[in-house]
Amino acid sequence: MALSGMFGRDGPGPLWGGGPTPGLFYNFPGSRNTSGMEAKQVTQSPVVTGSSVLGLQFKGGVIIAADMLGSYGSLARYRNCPRLLKVNDTTVIGAAGDYADFQHLSSAIEQRVIDEECMNDGFAYTPTSLHCWLTRVLYNRRCQFNPFWNTYIVAGLENDQPYLGYVDKIGMAYEAPSLACGFGAYLALPIIRDTMDKKGELTKEEAVDLIDRCMKLLYYRDARSLNKYQLAIITKDGVDLRGPIVSETNWEIAHMIKGYE
Repeated sequence: MALSGMFGRDGPGPLWGGGPTPGLFYNFPGSRNTSGMEAKQVTQSPVVTGSSVLGLQFKGGVIIAADMLGSYGSLARYRNCPRLLKVNDTTVIGAAGDYADFQHLSSAIEQRVIDEECMNDGFAYTPTSLHCWLTRVLYNRRCQFNPFWNTYIVAGLENDQPYLGYVDKIGMAYEAPSLACGFGAYLALPIIRDTMDKKGELTKEEAVDLIDRCMKLLYYRDARSLNKYQLAIITKDGVDLRGPIVSETNWEIAHMIKGYE
């Protein structure tokens, strides 16, 4: 009678209530996955991307620049994508990489700035604190195997001293008097460092001219760049965000360049 009650007249019953179906995965309680077969989906590669960001210190401030091209793969699809974010009167960030991730993180930063202002306690984000926060956020997402596909340059003034910080998608971070990401790290940064070594501390006008020269070079040599860019100058007077600025270019000698087809 006991066996008959356990298995019933028609043979064995289910393994247990809510248990796994043979050949399929078991959905544990609280799991987001309801299909039983599909794994968690994360961004495996950027879609719309931005290229170089350049930054350097000069006498009394910092300058940072980024072009406004959003590349859809190898297609120069979007030509009005600002990649500089003014956080407050002392801090500006620039981002290379996935544009959607930059927009998402920009929204989070803007909300945190609003929250800080609502506290009205006299404190605000400084370049150092924002750079530190970004390193923690990017490293945390990297550890979840779902990184923000961006590289950030944080520029600003703290205690009347210029500050430049770098952080990439895995949380690697450092500071330097001049920084660049994207192709700018290979094409523009050597020119910036050489000029700063030869001239020493640059004036604001020299820094602006140097940035324009480098952005023009990137437009010539980097297929993911555009001759329209934004420029931010951070001094004790605040943030001077300029742009879009269009570089004057000259392609008269282009027909002489051969052998790279």
